[in-house]
Amino acid sequence: MFARIKEDIQCVFARDPAAQSIFEVITTYPGIHAVFIHRISHYLWKKQFKWLARFISFINRWFTGIEIHPGAEIGRRFFIDHGMGVVIGETAVIGDDCTLYHGVTLGGTSWDKGKRHPTLHNGVVIGAGAKVLGPIEIGSGARVGSNSVVLKSVPPGATVVGIPGHTLDLKTKITERDEIANKMGFDAYGATTDMPDPVANAINRMLDHIHLLDKQIESMQKALDEVGVKCAKAEIDELDDFH
Repeated sequence: MFARIKEDIQCVFARDPAAQSIFEVITTYPGIHAVFIHRISHYLWKKQFKWLARFISFINRWFTGIEIHPGAEIGRRFFIDHGMGVVIGETAVIGDDCTLYHGVTLGGTSWDKGKRHPTLHNGVVIGAGAKVLGPIEIGSGARVGSNSVVLKSVPPGATVVGIPGHTLDLKTKITERDEIANKMGFDAYGATTDMPDPVANAINRMLDHIHLLDKQIESMQKALDEVGVKCAKAEIDELDDFH
């Protein structure tokens, strides 16, 4: 028990640069208070002292602004940053090293008994205001963008944004964008970020379009070369205006 408490405190320093001291974390971080109290209420829930567990959970919500059902299973080094408005349902399962920001809901989509809340695998990060609903699974290392609404399972390592949530195809696109951006001498703003804003998204789409045009022109040059039509090939100069 004490080993877990120590881990919960230490993980704050790795994920919140504003943390100054252990005393500050213990006395002023509602996310830490909520986790401590939940571990007590969850123990009582498992021992079938369910009313007492619910009452402690109620006090926890009143004291911290964070509602965690005592039936929820939470792993090691779980961190809730800021915390106000977080709701975690009864059948939610949270793995090790997960992080939730304020306003996150791990909720259900039905009134049926049984598993009806999400399962978060190790290392998941859920952005502020996001809603993850239903008995779905969020794979290890996945990230959910702020204010997203996720209704389907998310594969490990993926990034999900939007309403409803959709998975960003970052890995395949980033290499292509970097390729054409380097060719143009342009440092693509937002090309490697997990959470694109509208400007970054517009630039990224433009780079995707240029990349496709570049491929088509290369294919046309090869076809013309094969039928004996020689095409002059020129290197693309750097565009100094973009620096």
